[in-house]
Formats: sequence, structure tokens, C-alpha cells
Amino acid sequence: MGAGAAGLAAAIFSAEQGPHLTIELLDGAKSIGAKILVSGGGRCNVMHDVVTPDDFFGTRHLVRNVLAAFPVQETVAWFASLGVKLKCEETGKLFPVTDKARTVLEALVARCRELGVVLRPDHRVTDIARMNGAAESGGIEPARFVIRHQQGETYARRLMLATGGQSLPRTGSDGSGYGLARRLGHHVTSIVPALVALVLEDRCFHEKLSGLSQEVELQTLVEGRSVDRRTGSLLWTHFGISGPVVMDASRFWCLARERGETAQLYGNFLPGRTIDQAREWFLAHTAKNPRRSLLKMFAESLPERYVETLCHHVGGDPQQACGQVSRAIRDRLLTALTRFPFPVVRDRGWNFAEVTAGGIPLEEVNFRTMESKLLPGLYLVGEVLDCDGRIGGFNFQWAWATGRVAGRAVAASLPARSDC
Repeated sequence: MGAGAAGLAAAIFSAEQGPHLTIELLDGAKSIGAKILVSGGGRCNVMHDVVTPDDFFGTRHLVRNVLAAFPVQETVAWFASLGVKLKCEETGKLFPVTDKARTVLEALVARCRELGVVLRPDHRVTDIARMNGAAESGGIEPARFVIRHQQGETYARRLMLATGGQSLPRTGSDGSGYGLARRLGHHVTSIVPALVALVLEDRCFHEKLSGLSQEVELQTLVEGRSVDRRTGSLLWTHFGISGPVVMDASRFWCLARERGETAQLYGNFLPGRTIDQAREWFLAHTAKNPRRSLLKMFAESLPERYVETLCHHVGGDPQQACGQVSRAIRDRLLTALTRFPFPVVRDRGWNFAEVTAGGIPLEEVNFRTMESKLLPGLYLVGEVLDCDGRIGGFNFQWAWATGRVAGRAVAASLPARSDC
């Protein structure tokens, strides 16, 4: 169930190992693979050139074992076998050389069709029931599940749940898979948007800086305790802040808010420097060039538009000579530079989130097969699980890896029979 990245991969690996099997992919959308097509700005960031468990949030040792089943080089080779040549950019992100996400989707779909996998779009699943006995299905091995969908019912001996999370619901991943999993006996941890931009209070100056990108060290505090600190590129927007460093940190802010906890986000626009170090730097530069303006001094390492806006924000004059700046203005400016409190009011929501944080606990799945520990014959793959990666193709790698493990395990569990 589900014809996204994880579902397509699972079907391919299952069909390759079990050519005798009848494999159907039921998808609720009228056109499959919409999430693949919009990823990476329409280019599809297939994966990253270096993938480690530290790039993911989830039960670390379980994540490690799953990733080990499909290393980066094997994944690259797999895509090459599908006719998709990848290129590695300076950031470590891998894209198809065509720079078109459709190249990836068409290759996956073509391989499915070569292998006889039946793709069934517009088959939104409404319920799954467990079965006992083969009477209703007429199968050699008793069907374990009856899957009810818009077009009727489908019987299955094995079921792979690859319904995705709740991010980008317009692509089909609307979170319905969590309800199905619960009804089958699984737990679901709190789910929140991840890899999502954040909205700031209107009183902030973000709109004046819209389109500007700069390096920042971002720290997230929950209930006053630091839970995350990372450095990267921040993008100012008309609604607030985005960019890789913000999107990676967003999960912590969103989870805290979901739990009713106080979350705060602070930015250091002089990464690596404390306020005391920044003060020493300021005083040393002022002593050498007392007539130099604040704007010119700070513009050596920061964007002019940002410096000018921040000076006005703290009540200073960007054209004022450094030697004439009052201690009060200087301290307010340096505090804003090294510990700026972003007035976050909300995240941009599911329609803009690239992935879901939370889901079915990995502890409820056998990492060697991705089979449910609670319900034999049920396999869980991709974003529906409680594992999310940072930006850069890591969530796709999770989809490919879990799909491969589950697909092969399903085929191995249903050996070919002369009378099948």
C-alpha cells in the first residue's frame, strides 16, 4: 500500500526476488509519485553521498542496522541499473544528471511494469481487516488481510504499509496510514511537521530581509534546556525564516509545541563567537578605526542589508562612527548578533513540511525484515515509521533502504510453489 518512494522500492525488490508473486501497489492519489516529483525543487535529491545514523532522528541502533542493509554505493549502483545516472554536488547531495525528478519516477515505474507489478492509483484504502482461513480468498496460503478501498476489496497474504507520513498531504500522504496502523495494533508517537519553515511575529524585521541568506548558529531550547545546536544557511522570507539550518531544527520546535512545552530559538550570526569574544573584536576594531561606521565594520563579515536592519532594530544608526557608539547600543547590537531570540509563532504547517517527525516506533518492527513484531505478515516501510532525517536526501535513503529490506523479506517468506 502506497506507491511513493518506499512503496515503489519495496515492490521492485520483492518482484525481483519473487517473480512468482502477484504484487499490487494501491495508492490513494490519481497520479502516483507526486512527492517524488516536487522534491528537491523538482530535481529530486535522491540521496546523500555520505549517510550515517547521526543524520537521522530515531532509535539510533535500529536506524544503523537498517541503513547498513543498503549502503550508499549500492544505492547508486541500483539507480544506475534503473537507467538513472546520479551526480554529486558540492553539498554532498545526489541528483539525477538530468536535473529532473520525473527521470527518477519514470525509471521506478518502468521497472515495476517490467517486473509485472500492478500499479493501482485512485485506490484509497479505507480499512484493513485481519483474516483467518483461506475460504474467502481461495489462495494456496490463507490470505491474512482484506484491504478495503475505493474500488472494492483486495486480499493479501502479505501487506506492506508504505503510506508515508502527513507532510505535503496534497501529494497523497495525508496521515491516514497512522490510523490504519493503530487499528492493526500498532502505537503511533506524536507526529509533527519536520523540515518545515517557521513563521515569525509581524513585529520582527524579517520581511525587510526577504530573500537574504546567511550563515547562523541556531540553538533550540525546550523548557530552558538546550536540545539542539547546529550551524548552517538561514534564509529570511516574507513570513519568517527558512533554509537548511532552520528546517533541520524545526522538528525540535514543533515537537515541543505539540507537547505543550516552551520552545525558544536563538541565532548567533557570528558563528563560533561568544558575546564576550564579539565585544573584544568590536573594541579592537574600534580602537584601530574609530571613525569607521558600524555598517562598514560589520559588513566585512555580514550582509550589509542585515547589518543596516539590525542596527535600526536595536535603536542604533548604521552610519554612526564606531568610536561614538554608546555602550548601551553596542551591547544591544552584540547581544542581537550572538543571541538573537527569533519570535516564532508557528510552523508553516503540513502543506509545506517536507517530512513527518514521529510515527510507528521502530521497536515494534524487526529491523532485519521490517516485519511487524505485533502482527505477522505486516511490513512497515518509509516515512510511516518514527524516523526522520535531516535535509539533503536522507529521507529518501530511508525509503530506499526500508523498501529493499521489506521487499526482499516478503519474497523470501513466500517461496515459489509448483501449484502456486
